[in-house]
Amino acid sequence: MDSILLIIFISLAIASVLNLVLKKFSISHIIGYIITGTIISNIFDFNGSENLSSLDLIGEFGIVFLMFTIGLEMSFAKLKKMREVVFINGTLQVVISALVIYPVAHYIFALDSTSSIVIALSFSLSSTAIVLTYLKKSKDIVTPYGEKSVAILIFQDLAVIPILLLISFLANNELSIQEVLLKTLLSAAAILIFMFTLGKKLIEWLLHFSTHAKLEELFLGSVLTIVIGASLLAHEIGFTYSLGAFVAGMIIAETHYHVKVESDIASYKDILLGAFFFSIGTKIDIHYFYQEFFLVLGVLLLAMLVKAVIIFALIRRKNNKSDAIKSAIALCQIGEFSFAIFSLATSQHIIAAQLGSFLILVTVLSMIVTPFMVNNIYKLASYFVVEFFESDKIALIVANNHIILCGFTIVGRIVATELSKQGKNFVIISDNLSHVLLARDRGYMAYFGHLEKLPVLESLRVEQSSSIIITMNTLLTQKIICQAVLDYYPQAKLIVKVNSRAEQSALSGLNIQSFVHARHEAALLLVKKCVESTTST
Repeated sequence: MDSILLIIFISLAIASVLNLVLKKFSISHIIGYIITGTIISNIFDFNGSENLSSLDLIGEFGIVFLMFTIGLEMSFAKLKKMREVVFINGTLQVVISALVIYPVAHYIFALDSTSSIVIALSFSLSSTAIVLTYLKKSKDIVTPYGEKSVAILIFQDLAVIPILLLISFLANNELSIQEVLLKTLLSAAAILIFMFTLGKKLIEWLLHFSTHAKLEELFLGSVLTIVIGASLLAHEIGFTYSLGAFVAGMIIAETHYHVKVESDIASYKDILLGAFFFSIGTKIDIHYFYQEFFLVLGVLLLAMLVKAVIIFALIRRKNNKSDAIKSAIALCQIGEFSFAIFSLATSQHIIAAQLGSFLILVTVLSMIVTPFMVNNIYKLASYFVVEFFESDKIALIVANNHIILCGFTIVGRIVATELSKQGKNFVIISDNLSHVLLARDRGYMAYFGHLEKLPVLESLRVEQSSSIIITMNTLLTQKIICQAVLDYYPQAKLIVKVNSRAEQSALSGLNIQSFVHARHEAALLLVKKCVESTTST
């Protein structure tokens, strides 16, 4: 017991310190968990240990909760709306990727047919855990490329089920393909019928009861019961834990509880995902990785290039070049479900243990480089195409005596509406892509970028503007933007929204034309309305 507590203590300490350092450099915490797992594995000699099944199980439930949150966002109406991208693009991506990778593995690397099939199917999958986390955090999930990427990820996660069944079939020569397919179809029909009839009623009753009890811990307990119960049911029938969680999420998505459910389990999902990536790190053999580094890197680059080209071609058929490029960058890596496939294939002796270790290293390296790629996805895409929502890559606008509106939150939207009513010429700049897309939908000229960057100041012709309205809520952001604007054009007429005298005082050292006190103006308006109503009576 003492040794287990010591391992947990050291793991938490290393992970905390690493993630604090990595955050300073805007590096994903996922890397911190993987590195922590590798360090702990080497300190306590986990490599080759047979006693890590509990850790792997905990890590797998991180994926379960991730799939549950995906299900919460995939109501039937939304899935029906996205059916073409999910089932057509998703199917084409997995099938074409597998068909291209198979001959490369079989003929170029001289692997046997069974190993080549396993590699082809595994490498066709992408990382839901990393990509979806980024898309949610950056709000890119509402963008065209984000929606298409999520749709393909959903199909890939569903495709894991038949892939695992295929591996079971390859490991058992006594079963015929007809028997495997029949058992799969009957089991799938049984779980879906149960979950969407009796299961749906049980879920709705449980959430209704726990909500009216007005005990937060009871509601959370009910959610955990639903997630784990659905996962165990799916696993007992022969499917993955994550399929049951995904179906449970889809059921709750049809109720009015889905927002509360998603917020309540967010922290638990993140902790379990951390355990999953920690377990991945424990599988890395540093010495083997050092010996095979260039081969691992070469295989990884080849696999990512093949997937990127295929995904780009698929998305480009009916979409613009920018969406296709960003989708290709977001999905070209190898995903976390590949670990489950490689582990099963190795345990069933379908692929050699050494080959399994090599493939795990390739996948780990893929997941290490992925956060760097998705965090800089606009910068990488800008090397191929530039358009209005390419960050800080704005074409020079043709405007004079125009108003620049910085920020498109609630206040920014009201300002834009009033400026539009008065027929004023204005342009919107925001670093929130969902706000830019909303502004574009409303017919405004809006750009995605950061006003403190010199290329943006030049492109928006700040020196030709009549005034610049700053509606940002963060004092530090306001200060950075105002300083950058005044450094570029000292005569700029800045109008800044502040919430208090303290905020105005903090900005008083800058040559700001005027301040608008949001709370003060609201109070004056309330008094004015009160006086008017008193006078009229």
